[in-house]
Amino acid sequence: MSPRPEEAAMRREVVKRIETVIKDLWPTADVQIFGSFSTGLYLPTSDIDLVVFGKWERPPLQLLEQALRKHNVAEPYSIKVLDKATVPIIKLTDQETEVKVDISFNVETGVKAARFIKEYMKKYSLLPYLILVLKQFLLQRDLNEVFTGGISSYSLILMAISFLQLHPRIDARRADENLGMLLIEFFELYGRNFNYLKTGIRIKNGGAYIAKEEIMKVMTNGYRPSMLCIEDPLLPGNDVGRSSYGAMQVKQVFDYAYIVLSHAVSPLARSYPNRDSESTLGRIIKVTQEVIDYRAWIKKKWGSKINLSPELDNRLKIRDQITLCNGEQQQNRDSEPSYNQHLALSLASTQQLSSGSSASSVSSLSSSDIFSMKGAHNQGSSYSPVSSGGMRQPVGNRGHHQYNRNIWRRKKHRDSLPISLSR
Repeated sequence: MSPRPEEAAMRREVVKRIETVIKDLWPTADVQIFGSFSTGLYLPTSDIDLVVFGKWERPPLQLLEQALRKHNVAEPYSIKVLDKATVPIIKLTDQETEVKVDISFNVETGVKAARFIKEYMKKYSLLPYLILVLKQFLLQRDLNEVFTGGISSYSLILMAISFLQLHPRIDARRADENLGMLLIEFFELYGRNFNYLKTGIRIKNGGAYIAKEEIMKVMTNGYRPSMLCIEDPLLPGNDVGRSSYGAMQVKQVFDYAYIVLSHAVSPLARSYPNRDSESTLGRIIKVTQEVIDYRAWIKKKWGSKINLSPELDNRLKIRDQITLCNGEQQQNRDSEPSYNQHLALSLASTQQLSSGSSASSVSSLSSSDIFSMKGAHNQGSSYSPVSSGGMRQPVGNRGHHQYNRNIWRRKKHRDSLPISLSR
């Protein structure tokens, strides 16, 4: 699911069309990209985040909305002005590609966050691999957006950074580390062992777990730490996870993924009837046919327009070699990609599962404060997720049906184009 060059080329065209409209209105305005497209950590269906810098007393949302309609840049009924939001934005869907775009004005935090993430991507070369899998995992369960009760991409990335910072094994940050085992350990930490009630996450100064009482002392406007409390490394006093009201649903599906993958890499997995037809990762992640066809359409239409800028070319080193679903697995079975080997879930490594993160990096908390002891993983013993001994998905996991409400449609005057799927 990592970005392909032709997908980047398509998105650059979308940005160029919108930037042309903005420059016609305000020639001195500065249009910048931030968010997942800026960092290269975007899925095929992710939106594009743009910010416009200029001199206005108030964000000229309605003026830009009218210009976008006039130039037919967006789908007629897709443009929405959210002027009452915490950060006022314009939301639209590009007319030609149906890529979703969010436009804000004079907001620097997103650009700073993108630079911050790119610095950690240089520091932890494994971070992009981990994030792309986790984003797809949450996407298919409708838990990748704050307004649906999930967590934002920024929160997820900060959780992954903290996981790598505080991992008890220093070799977990090596470029040749078994990514499959890291994924299982990530699910174990945040699905099972992390104490959400008492503990907050800090990224600054090498990372640490801190008591929520300490975080509350520096929070502004009388805010209290949220369930998923993540100290903003760029804005002191801000809790990045405070809007994630469904954080416990995310915890639940992480726990579910840990159970499934742990069973899949155990010796008992050799007797699974579908062992040869289903990949290990495919047990928790499915890529729909709509997405596969959408990517094929993009490759066909933009494959000849690839002209990468040096900066974007560096971000696209993560090649599209992850095998996530049965269909893709079958096509690539003859030539197993090296990237897929990174995600191999080693049977021999199941005994190395860590029960959380490094205690040496914890500020003043005891282990019972940081990690939830209820249901802590007991290595060597079998784990039964339900009283009957069977395995079932938790209520919070909404299955693989997130695309059902978005059906492909065909435009009369252009090539068959899939509707842009909710990211």
